[in-house]
Amino acid sequence: MSRTSAKVCILGGGFAGLYTALRLSGLPWQQKPEITLVDKSDRFVFLPLLYELVTGELQTWEVAPPYAELLTNTGVKHRQGEVRSIDISNRQVYLQDGASLEYDRLVLALGGETPPSSTPGVQEYTKPFRTVQHAYWLAEKLGELADKDKVRVAVVGAGYVGVEIACKLADRLQERGRIRIIETGTEILRNSPDFNRQAAKKALEDRQIWLDLETKVTAVTADTISLEYKGQLDTIPVDIVLWTVGSRVPGVVRSLPLPQNSRQQIITTPTLQVQGHPELFALGDLAECHDASGQLVPTTAQAAYQQADYAGWNLWASLDEQPRPLLPMRYQHLGEMLALGTDNATLSGLGLTLDGGLAYITRRLAYLYRMPTRQHQIKVGINWITKPLADLLTAR
Repeated sequence: MSRTSAKVCILGGGFAGLYTALRLSGLPWQQKPEITLVDKSDRFVFLPLLYELVTGELQTWEVAPPYAELLTNTGVKHRQGEVRSIDISNRQVYLQDGASLEYDRLVLALGGETPPSSTPGVQEYTKPFRTVQHAYWLAEKLGELADKDKVRVAVVGAGYVGVEIACKLADRLQERGRIRIIETGTEILRNSPDFNRQAAKKALEDRQIWLDLETKVTAVTADTISLEYKGQLDTIPVDIVLWTVGSRVPGVVRSLPLPQNSRQQIITTPTLQVQGHPELFALGDLAECHDASGQLVPTTAQAAYQQADYAGWNLWASLDEQPRPLLPMRYQHLGEMLALGTDNATLSGLGLTLDGGLAYITRRLAYLYRMPTRQHQIKVGINWITKPLADLLTAR
């Protein structure tokens, strides 16, 4: 009589969750477990390239391929749904539609969410920029404003998302754009290498993007934004407000009786297992992990990509019939890349610094290599090569 297959449930289909599932599916199992990937969307989103949907540089199928396509022939089941609650005592996951999933191993990889703001009007009149739907909304809104001589955009937050989306919008709107970045701190990209920060400042200056540092948003209406700078209040007209500040652990994870830090991130061991719960793994934005050397693993896409590799191996090692040691993660910082417009980027890492058009091409190639499956890499790569030729022939 054959032994029942173990059940692995992965909550969240971002970099951490999807890449863990793909890693698991490719390992040499003696008896492969039932692997279920749960996400509320039907598509994976390659977040670093999401900006390119707004400018039309890339298409949805390139940036956000369906899970059904990515998981073909992997044995991984995609279950579209939103997690309602998790019962860690009985090893059950409950979804909003009433369904339940049991597990032997659970991977928490639900990412972060934009926290609600108490600032008047933020909930009603601003949008974050995290999903394909947000990119669609922004593209549609820009279409509605196509006849306006001036399009005023306020981007709240001078982190990676704020700076990158501001540059992309400036290149799309050209002379019609009136774009400003609003930041409470004294610096943009405060966690970036100095080379990238200086390249970003130049890109903002070249595009005449206003930068309001040490400035607080006090209110937002349908067509205005109110700002406070050193005690002085000012209300200015605005067409679009993008809210790119803040991230918090999803409520369904915050409510779990698990060890958490002051930001309510789940605390893990270097093997990515939740402290005191070896059957639970926590990755990405919702986890605090110190690797084998003691360094804090950042909550970035490249860190999630690396975590997925270790998590896949450790799930396999803990479930396969042949005992194997679990591997503590060793995080390697590979550098940082930012898009600073439609043909401009900057990168720093591994002793290399680049900006401008060459950095833009390098960034594209690096992300092509990081796309989730070989089949998708080939499809996208062929399109990137042939599309300029097709556009040239069409123009003629």
